[in-house]
Amino acid sequence: MPLRRFPSLRYLATLWLIGGAVLTLSTWLCFILGVKASTVSLVYLTIIVLLSLWDSFVSSALFSIAGVSLLNYFFIPPLFTFQVQYEDDIPMLGIFVLTSFVITGLVRRLQMSSATMKRQAQLLDLTDDTVIARDVGDVISFWNHGAERLYGWRQDEAVGQVSHALLKTRFAESRDAIDDVLRRTDRWEGELINTRKDGSQVTVASRWSRHRDARGNLAGTLETNNDITERKRAEEALRRNQAAYLAEAQKLSQTGSFGWNVASGTVFWSDQTFAILGYEPGTIPAMVLMLARVHADDAEMVRQAIDTSSRDRTGLDLEFRVSLPTGETRYVHAVARTLDDAADKAQFVGALMDVTAAKQSEFRLQEAQSQVAHVARVTSLGALSASIAHEVNQPLAAIVSHGEASLRWLNRDRPQLDEVAASIRHVITNGKRASEIVQRIRGLTSKTGGQQGALNLKHLVEEVVPLVRSEATRNRAQLRLDLDDTLPMIRGDQIQLQQVIINLMINAIQAMGSVQGRPRVVQVTAQVAGDARVALEVRDSGPGIDPADAPRIFDAFFTTKPGGMGMGLSICRSIIESHGGQISAHARTPEPGTVFRCVLPTDGVAA
Repeated sequence: MPLRRFPSLRYLATLWLIGGAVLTLSTWLCFILGVKASTVSLVYLTIIVLLSLWDSFVSSALFSIAGVSLLNYFFIPPLFTFQVQYEDDIPMLGIFVLTSFVITGLVRRLQMSSATMKRQAQLLDLTDDTVIARDVGDVISFWNHGAERLYGWRQDEAVGQVSHALLKTRFAESRDAIDDVLRRTDRWEGELINTRKDGSQVTVASRWSRHRDARGNLAGTLETNNDITERKRAEEALRRNQAAYLAEAQKLSQTGSFGWNVASGTVFWSDQTFAILGYEPGTIPAMVLMLARVHADDAEMVRQAIDTSSRDRTGLDLEFRVSLPTGETRYVHAVARTLDDAADKAQFVGALMDVTAAKQSEFRLQEAQSQVAHVARVTSLGALSASIAHEVNQPLAAIVSHGEASLRWLNRDRPQLDEVAASIRHVITNGKRASEIVQRIRGLTSKTGGQQGALNLKHLVEEVVPLVRSEATRNRAQLRLDLDDTLPMIRGDQIQLQQVIINLMINAIQAMGSVQGRPRVVQVTAQVAGDARVALEVRDSGPGIDPADAPRIFDAFFTTKPGGMGMGLSICRSIIESHGGQISAHARTPEPGTVFRCVLPTDGVAA
């Protein structure tokens, strides 16, 4: 019968009526049978205990008072009175009352505890999670309704069974590892795969908590499980979708991923990595297989980079060529870094990018830039045609003059052979001079480029001065050179760098075309500019650069000259930057004019 906190009056009346009748009947039987008072007290205590299960402590107290009254009236001399003849009977009555109160109190407490536990068990049955209590031998002692719904076994079927044998549990980690965690912390969380009654499997997130008695001894384990089967399926589906999207994205971007455990030698390749290296997807990846695809000319560089990365645990960033069995050559850019969570930093993750198309585009761009630079050089030389003609005509005129003089010395009555020899030497000198000028022009007009070598910046400037001197004279400009004789050598392409010098000097000369009232001076200086660098400066005394135009003067197709192409300074910047240098322009202060400054790295060799 459930515990009633506030019983109704009808219920109390019924209870008291039944209790009174039972006490009356038992009194009559005991009196008729002549039962002793001590035995009657036991009968009354039994009846009171049973009646106390039906109601509150108040009813139990009333029945106890009624029982002691009946015991005194019918069984303690003198009979049929509430007086006590013998003093020894008074303790017995007191003990009866005390015992009845104590026993009924204990019964009520046990009943309340039982009701509380029942309510708690009912609460555990309300949850959708499974709640399983196991003893030290993993035998099930409690099995809630959530466990019945999830696994299919009723409580009476599960209780008394060994938990993991009944559920055929599959552990994600070893049971020894789980027990070790439980010994240290009395708690464990993880995922389990259990088998239902119908044979189907379910994945659960499981939480175990050990309970101990007052002495610290293990009393049992409480296990709660939450069904995550659908979540795991969704996660797996999402993982497959992400893998499919990633594979397609890698295919579109021509980028594959790889992993490498240096200690174990284990290598992972994505599908696109297999495709880039030209291997079938079923091939077991290995560093040896990747190195076998590296172009023979790049093999040593790649091997050294890999050895250095594996030894020093540093990242990897290099570009190399791959030779496929079909004869195709691909350009590949590899980047990798160590994993932060690796204890010994011996694991790498990286990407392999097929940059063949980009390299081919770069080659085509370089070819286009070379052609544009060639056009610009020819255009510049066209503008200097008068100066070039003057420079060539000078040695040619000298050759003619000395040739005529030689004939005159020979036609005399007594030929002056020493004078003839001197004139011939002058002819040879001027012929070489004309030849050198023609060679320089041919070099500047040729399409060949990219021939790197050690160069002297002072000599580069001196060689182009004759080509622009007449242009300076025609524009009434003075050329002033301040070239350091001890400049270190630079490495670069002679034709390209001389094109830069010519462009800057012509721009400086033409910029002073409108200058009146002050000297028109182009000053060219070459000097050391710090550690392992040299600087070339071209200064003019023109009107200077408009501040609004300053940010764009190196942009392609930007020009302030009428009819200009706008390519000269843009090509200069491309050439200087391709040589590892920088070019800049700024106003002269306090004098009027502009300064163009080119800074180039040295070759580490003295001039």
